[in-house]
Amino acid sequence: MSSETAFQKRELRLKLRTFLKSLPDSAARAASVKACDLLRKQPVWESAQAVLFYAALAGEIDLSALMEEGMLAGKTIALPRYEEETGAYLAFRIRHLTDDCAPGKFGITEPTARCAPFPLKRVDLVLVPGVGFDAAGRRLGRGRGFYDRLLAQINGIKCGVAFDQQLVERIPREPHDVRMNLILTPTRWLEISE
Repeated sequence: MSSETAFQKRELRLKLRTFLKSLPDSAARAASVKACDLLRKQPVWESAQAVLFYAALAGEIDLSALMEEGMLAGKTIALPRYEEETGAYLAFRIRHLTDDCAPGKFGITEPTARCAPFPLKRVDLVLVPGVGFDAAGRRLGRGRGFYDRLLAQINGIKCGVAFDQQLVERIPREPHDVRMNLILTPTRWLEISE
């Protein structure tokens, strides 16, 4: 990574994290409800049979209501779990949000050891958190590359999920960065043209 790109990403992360820390919990909850409502209306959600979600951290849109709905609708629902042996995240199927999940290596809710692995190539739709996104589908992650390595193995549709304020004019891109096909915010549904 060039030092200029690294600097730009670091500055953008700082700016966006400052916003996220100032976001009241009530505003985050209301935005999460709106984002779920908007995703629910999309044909891509209707047609997806296998969906890889993320467990929301503070400052992220919480889509857990759709996990429950997806399970009830017969969709295969999976979450990433960090595998110590490989130093990477893999997908594991969950059948019950509370019974099948526990805090993982980084304090993020993950599928427990009793959950079966789910092949990343079979994921139809992956919902992706990020610190920021732009209208070209570029994503600014937390800086450790875990999600980019996971996303590189998925052929399905990649949908970035963020608050409206996390959409910025331009995210600096590196060769390993994986672009999104879609961006979901509480008020916007962006389909990224190739």
